[in-house]
Amino acid sequence: VRYYTPLVGIAALMLGIVPPLFVGDGANWIHRALIFLVISCPCALVISVPLSFFGGIGGASKCGILVKGGNYMEALAHAELVVFDKTGTLTVSSPKVAEVVSLDPDWTEDEVLKISACLEEHFPHPVARAVVKAAEQKNLAHEEEHAEVEYIVGHGIASKLRGQHLVIGSRHFVEEDEGVSCAFAQNQIEAIASKGHSVLYLAMGQKLIGLIGIEDPLRDESKYVIARLRQMGIPHIVMITGDGEKTAANVAARLGITEFYSQVLPDGKSAIVSRLGKEGRRVLMIGDGINDTPALSAASVGVSLSDGADLAKEVASVVLLGSDLTHLPLALELGRRTYARIKTNFRTTIGLNTAYLVGGLAGLIMPATGAVLHNATTLGVAWNAQRAKLPGDTSDYAPFLLEFAQ
Repeated sequence: VRYYTPLVGIAALMLGIVPPLFVGDGANWIHRALIFLVISCPCALVISVPLSFFGGIGGASKCGILVKGGNYMEALAHAELVVFDKTGTLTVSSPKVAEVVSLDPDWTEDEVLKISACLEEHFPHPVARAVVKAAEQKNLAHEEEHAEVEYIVGHGIASKLRGQHLVIGSRHFVEEDEGVSCAFAQNQIEAIASKGHSVLYLAMGQKLIGLIGIEDPLRDESKYVIARLRQMGIPHIVMITGDGEKTAANVAARLGITEFYSQVLPDGKSAIVSRLGKEGRRVLMIGDGINDTPALSAASVGVSLSDGADLAKEVASVVLLGSDLTHLPLALELGRRTYARIKTNFRTTIGLNTAYLVGGLAGLIMPATGAVLHNATTLGVAWNAQRAKLPGDTSDYAPFLLEFAQ
């Protein structure tokens, strides 16, 4: 519009000045210049585009999808790569302890679980709660024997017990950061990971003493949503997780995902999303944890779930209020239909205004008639912009996205 309006003004001015210099009849050409101005005013374009976005955002809200701006509706329309965080997004974020393995004859499995729960009880993380709950279910009382604990975000927990350094967390944290060798337990680690379970590593005094397998069930709708995204023509679907490669491969295979990144640290997620974006792809990132917020910011459009971390919901440009992944393809569909409506209105406006202009320049349309036609076009595209983007009641549309799974 900032280019269109000055050009139209200059064209009308030239139309009223130049022809009379050569053919005369100045009053007639000034009259035609006024018709040109009336008809070429970009009201329909200026009004229909924001109304289309507002209509799309309103339709999304009826479906339980919060879109924080029109530019994000457009980003949803153009998304061509979807990146899923695994934990809490593809899974239900209600992990439980599947198995406990002792790697030291001086430590029983119950003792491994007990000391792990003693460390984990200080932090409100889903995995920490799972370990504490498992100890409670086995009636393992754990007194505060250790020193003050230190939580390293995205890595694990460190403390001291009986004068020795004590750590629990990811393999990266235990092996690379803390220098504890895990190689001797590779068979046990792979046995746990091959089941799709995450692995917690417990070490004391620079020695690995136990493993805990954490099972986090997949959301019922995860597989169906990924299949639906492929049906919608999304060519690239990627999973990112901090779990080991075996665990990640197991989960990816169950969901039909062929591209995944394992053992990714929080800052690594953002780096991956940024790199994918720099390759020229419009990236949609969906995650629900504090560790996901840099990646959500780096994506073309960041999506979070309503039961996710407050910071993730604040950073995300789209929030699925029902915490239901079936709303993700619905959000993409709404974005596409909104953008398609904008293009339809644009073509309609340009086509009709061009016809009106030709009629006005030929002297077939008078200023009053031009004004009526122009305003009728504006009202028409404005009405079209606000129509529901989905058939029927949009609030009832989301469940039908799972019809293909029946």
